[in-house]
Amino acid sequence: MISRDSISNAYPIKRLGDVVEFLDSMRRPVTESDRRAGQYPYYGANGLQGTIDDFIFAEPLVLLAEDGGHFGTPGRGIAYCVSGKTWVNNHAHVLRPKAGIDLGFICRVLENYDVTPWVTGTTRGKLTQAGACQILVPVPPLSEQRRIAEILDKAEALRAKRRAALAQLDMLTQSVFLDMFGDPATNPKGWPRIQFAELLTHIESGWSPVCLDRPVAGNEWGVLKLGAVTRCKYDPAENKALPAGVEPDRMLEVKVGDLLFARKNTYELVAACALVRETPPRLLMSDLIFRFRLRSLTDVSAAFLQQLLVYPTKRQSIQKLASGSAGSMPNISKARLLSTLIEVPPLALQCDFAKRVASVENLITAHRNSLAELDALFASLQHRAFRGEL
Repeated sequence: MISRDSISNAYPIKRLGDVVEFLDSMRRPVTESDRRAGQYPYYGANGLQGTIDDFIFAEPLVLLAEDGGHFGTPGRGIAYCVSGKTWVNNHAHVLRPKAGIDLGFICRVLENYDVTPWVTGTTRGKLTQAGACQILVPVPPLSEQRRIAEILDKAEALRAKRRAALAQLDMLTQSVFLDMFGDPATNPKGWPRIQFAELLTHIESGWSPVCLDRPVAGNEWGVLKLGAVTRCKYDPAENKALPAGVEPDRMLEVKVGDLLFARKNTYELVAACALVRETPPRLLMSDLIFRFRLRSLTDVSAAFLQQLLVYPTKRQSIQKLASGSAGSMPNISKARLLSTLIEVPPLALQCDFAKRVASVENLITAHRNSLAELDALFASLQHRAFRGEL
């Protein structure tokens, strides 16, 4: 991340409030009556939020997150450029560069800046306009700003292509599933349907002790956060360390081959399911996550079942099982899950599908490794650029 300490004095250092104009007084929240899909994009702290049938701004601008909960988190951008006719809600500062400041350059300076010294609040940090004005930024000559922005734009284009390739690979698995098995909502191939309970020995619940507010380090034990399965891809980095002196429940340690299911979340995110293909040791399930235990002689493969459960129409039907009181996150009970009907094609066909998915996952791993290298290159270029070494 970029910070004041990583910026050298090779260029003049100025406060953000001296190089941009804040247009925050013009932004407006989106009310329920405004929530009609339209031709104009509307933005917030975390990027594009949707479309709307009106606009506020009609020029190139930089948006800087006012809140969002991830200030100081590596890899989570907090600034981005917008252009054309747009609407901006009250969760992003709206910046218009002053004379002598290139819009693309100031966006690149801010996008990965560690603004935590200027953030207020503990529960959900907020970067107020007064705080944002104090952010220190390098200001090279305009021609140098444009040169730096152009170099970083080219590097970002390579990252974008890699991310697009990963998105296509994710869609490929779903496409293969549809071709081989059909949409489970209509079951066009007439696969037999049986209750989920007949495929499982049981559903295991996790455990959520009070943890440290950081990931595990070294040989520590940790507990998975809900984010470990939210994207339907297992992410072991989403964990919190177990405090020293708290004995882990080793029966809840996550293993390769586990099927993990988000039993509780928002209606849009509940019922995410992830297959653990690889994992570091000493990570435990939280109580927001179920683990499905398949019978040893079952007619369903874990790879097929995971893709079935996350197929859009199937997942939507499972999400409808969720219940909860007003103001709480909806929860899916074991009883309702066990009574769910599961489509069961021939095992040989499922195994063929699992092999194809494994091939796609190998490609995804290769692309992710390549993207990680590009991310490291981009970060290096940023540091060199703002130290006057590019």
